[in-house]
Amino acid sequence: MQDRGGQDEVDRLVGAWVRERPDLDVSPLEVLSRVTRLARHLDRARGAAFAAHGLEVWEFDVLSALRRAGAPYVLSPGQLLTRTLVTSGTMTNRVDRLAARGLVERARDPHDRRGVQVRLTDEGRARVDAAMADLLAREHELLAALTPRRRRELADMLRVLVVPFDNEP
Repeated sequence: MQDRGGQDEVDRLVGAWVRERPDLDVSPLEVLSRVTRLARHLDRARGAAFAAHGLEVWEFDVLSALRRAGAPYVLSPGQLLTRTLVTSGTMTNRVDRLAARGLVERARDPHDRRGVQVRLTDEGRARVDAAMADLLAREHELLAALTPRRRRELADMLRVLVVPFDNEP
C-alpha cells in the first residue's frame, strides 16, 4: 500500500484481508469502505446541523424540498413523495407533524378542488435556511483537505457511480 498521508482504518482492514485471503481482489474495499465511513461522518454532521436548528433529518428533507421549489414554496403531496422517496402514508404523517409545529401549512390546490398543496411557512423557511447554512459549513470542514479542483474531480467520479442508481425505475 502506498502512503498517501498516513494510514487509515481502511488501509489496516485491507492489509489484513490481503494477508488472510491473498486469493481475493479486495480493491473495492479501498474505495467503498471509505465511502461508507465518510457517510457515517456526514450523517453525524448533518444530524448535528439540523438538531442545532430544532430539526430532525426527515424534517429537513421535506422543508428543503419545499424551499428548493422556489417561491411561493409550494408542492403537492405527490411532488413531495417524488422528491423525498417516501411512501404516501409516511408523507401524510410528516406533513401533519410539520404543520403542527407551524413549519408548513396545507392549502387547497387552486387548480384542482380535490387537491391539496403543502406550503412552507415563514418559520419553516427560516429554519431550513439556517440549517442549510450550518450544514454547508460543516460539509466544507469535511472537505477541507481537498483543493477545489480535487473536489470537482471527486464529485465527477462519484457521479459516475451514482447515476446508474438514480436512473433505476
